[in-house]
Amino acid sequence: MKKNEIISALEPLIQAFDESGVLYYISGSIASSALGKARATMDVDMVSNLQPFQIKALSEKLNKIYYLDEEMILDAVKTKSSFNLIHLESMLKIDIFVLNDSPYQQAAFERKIKDKLENEPDSINVFLCSSEDIILNKLVWFKDGGEISERQWLDVIGVIKVQANNLNKDYLKKWAEHLGIAPLLNRAFSECELTGL
Repeated sequence: MKKNEIISALEPLIQAFDESGVLYYISGSIASSALGKARATMDVDMVSNLQPFQIKALSEKLNKIYYLDEEMILDAVKTKSSFNLIHLESMLKIDIFVLNDSPYQQAAFERKIKDKLENEPDSINVFLCSSEDIILNKLVWFKDGGEISERQWLDVIGVIKVQANNLNKDYLKKWAEHLGIAPLLNRAFSECELTGL
């Protein structure tokens, strides 16, 4: 799916989140493409602090543009799990992970950054996962998937190479230890021929 199609599919949701006071950030391959090496993707991952009292109004704003299930959303918010929306025009799937109470998830949410997904004057501002948290999240997914996903690994390498000296290495080291992925983080930095971890 082309970048501008993804942005068109995301815009109504971002606008509804902003109007409803729902905080979020975009993660996954969209964020790693924005802050690292671009690659094609067929879906969008987001993290949100959506609350039960916000669901009804949000549903009313979005139900003509996206396929959504209000009961599924409420259940995901209560259990701090995930739900998805499907943009009816493009059939793009948007997976929304409800922010949980883990110290790492809370820290990552606080570090979200405001940016544009494309360098056009009228492009919308969105919140993105920070570079460090993209690296950490993707290393967790890589590890949980049996360390076989070349896409996840290449996304990590792409962000490290592009961001290089801008990365907060102390933050990366701290949370990599906490998340049990320190050896993978060291391996990724070695592959990028970067030192300092």
